[in-house]
Amino acid sequence: MSFTYAPHAELRDVTLRDGLQLTGKLLSTERKVQTVRELIRLGVPEIELGSMARADLVPPMANTLEVVAALTPEELEKCWIWVATPGHVAKAVKAGIRNVQYCLSASDAHNQANIGRTTDASLAALPQAVEYALEAGGRIQLCLATSFTCPFEGLVPEQRVIDIANDPRAAGTSDIVICDTLGQAVPAQVSSLVARVRDETPDRRIVYHGHDTWGLGVANTLAAIQAGATLVDGALGGLGGCPFAPGASGNTSSEDILFATRPGWLDPAAFAGLVDLSESLLSDLGEPNRSKAAQGARSKADAFEWVIASDRVPSCEGAL
Repeated sequence: MSFTYAPHAELRDVTLRDGLQLTGKLLSTERKVQTVRELIRLGVPEIELGSMARADLVPPMANTLEVVAALTPEELEKCWIWVATPGHVAKAVKAGIRNVQYCLSASDAHNQANIGRTTDASLAALPQAVEYALEAGGRIQLCLATSFTCPFEGLVPEQRVIDIANDPRAAGTSDIVICDTLGQAVPAQVSSLVARVRDETPDRRIVYHGHDTWGLGVANTLAAIQAGATLVDGALGGLGGCPFAPGASGNTSSEDILFATRPGWLDPAAFAGLVDLSESLLSDLGEPNRSKAAQGARSKADAFEWVIASDRVPSCEGAL
């Protein structure tokens, strides 16, 4: 019997970008490429594979363009890269990337900390970034960090997000990403803001990016889907956080989101493969596994089809 969550939304796995930002250890280019390919093989439809952020500020992103160079055009069609300037977009599309996520913060203080300029300055540069992306035949997302709260300013008014979403300088963006950067939102907030973005701003795909800092990552993700989000972000094992946002912790777990939403491509075998991949990566990085669904999959309740049999050898052991 199928228990697919309705309305439907797909997952974008952001392990290799947002998931790696706070890790002390780095992943090799080969390991990242193998991870992208394993995620695609298991059925994950979209992947955020890295960032154009300065390597001295975010060292885990240093080999992003090397990863891009190793992937095929078909694989890159499923992949996104984080950018913050037109120059980032120009470098990304020259390297072969066609999907870019242009990020700015709804709060000026966080935009200054994260990108080194005001929110309005980031918006002023957006038309050039859109032009570079569209000239290359690509897509560009408008990504709004701190859409709910800011570590420096506190609560962000909903109208602030709506005004940015309606700014004419954002014309040409295909999607809008609403981010609970600190994981401090509650489902009612998420429902309210996503619904307003759906009803009061240009027709774009709505993406929800959540963190699980206060334990509401999955609940907020489901609230976003109910309100109109059709793509949601997660990271394997709940890995991640923003180095420029004090108080931010891991992303909502990809495994938890998938177990809750049950997209059509997900079955127990694919889920087990994702758990194996997650455990392998987290072990190498020395990071804890925060996914409750992954923990459940390793339980002794063998009569439940989503539990991984205790005698099963992990499929990706030694492969990455």
